[in-house]
Amino acid sequence: YHNNFDFFSFPDFGMTHLKNPPLPPIPYRSLEEADDFFRKVAERDHLIYVPYHSYESVVRMFEEAAVDPAVTHIKIILYRVARRSRIMDALMEAARRGKQVFAFIEVKARFDEEANLRWGEKLEKAGVHVRYSFPGMKVHSKLALIMRQERQSHRLYAYLSTGNFHEDTARIYCDYGLFTADKRITSEVARVFSYLETVQPPAQPFKNLLVGKFNLRSRLIDLIDFEIDQARRGRKAYMLIKVNSLQAPKMIEKLYEASQAGVRIDIIARSICSLVPGVPGLSENIRAISIVDRFLEHARVFLFHHGGHQKLYLSSADWMVRNLYYRIETCFPIFDRKLMREIKDVMELQLKDNVKARLLDAEQSNHYVRDNSDLAIRSQIETYFYYKR
Repeated sequence: YHNNFDFFSFPDFGMTHLKNPPLPPIPYRSLEEADDFFRKVAERDHLIYVPYHSYESVVRMFEEAAVDPAVTHIKIILYRVARRSRIMDALMEAARRGKQVFAFIEVKARFDEEANLRWGEKLEKAGVHVRYSFPGMKVHSKLALIMRQERQSHRLYAYLSTGNFHEDTARIYCDYGLFTADKRITSEVARVFSYLETVQPPAQPFKNLLVGKFNLRSRLIDLIDFEIDQARRGRKAYMLIKVNSLQAPKMIEKLYEASQAGVRIDIIARSICSLVPGVPGLSENIRAISIVDRFLEHARVFLFHHGGHQKLYLSSADWMVRNLYYRIETCFPIFDRKLMREIKDVMELQLKDNVKARLLDAEQSNHYVRDNSDLAIRSQIETYFYYKR
């Protein structure tokens, strides 16, 4: 038996001097204290970044939806779930109240197979319509969709994330979560769920979402090719790729091609990085770092300069063969310029990290970044106080 989840409750034997000083999650007051939760989401997009932000706004969304008479449908994709979950309780309560609740449960989530089957049985007994795994393919998207009856018509609300619906991991995994009622996104989230429920490909192609099995890989290559073309025309070209792992050979070849064309590329890869940065004639325009600190870097962020009209995406997908070829993943755009600026600020802190960042190189020495700055920048601590301000 091996399950690293057990380390969540590893005893400290009272040796508090060996533990990190606490950084209590910061309430996201715009939603946690809202008089009307869904009206706030309808007004504008909201972004949380756990564990810096509290996860309470996500839990509240489901608890409010469960008892809201205007809510008719709730849909969710479950990959990993906490052992004791208010979100699951809310889904079961919603079903008992007569709402149509659909849950897609991925039972091939490594180490969580038994737990997911157990949750599936509980949800089904409560009246939730549960669908389990596709053969030969994992569903790794992190999506939820809520339908409300408003003014004689239905309105969709979506939550899209880089991390699971898991109250425990939200305390130590760094993940972004977007609340939105933007039809450009919610309509396409609905198409993803329609595919999961019917196994029929959507009649309309995905335009804004990048979805595994449909357009994820091809759209990423198109975005890289645009930067290559800009560089060859002598214009500014830049990409930032933040992932857990970078391993897919075709994507690595494309990044090498971009570097050789003059595209400047920053990579933040916490785990596997099969790309070799900084090699003259191959990857001299690529800088790659890895950050391992008190929180697990889990968010995937893709930023493209795109001729000055920057495009920024958050994603459930790493750039690995398994993610890009054999999984249903979702990569979603950030349209709100203020939220885009916020994400870019955090990425800039990570690129400036000179305490916990390691510089990835051809020799695989991976030494800690040391620069000429007089100021120590530990990006996770700086990020916490960025949000606390």
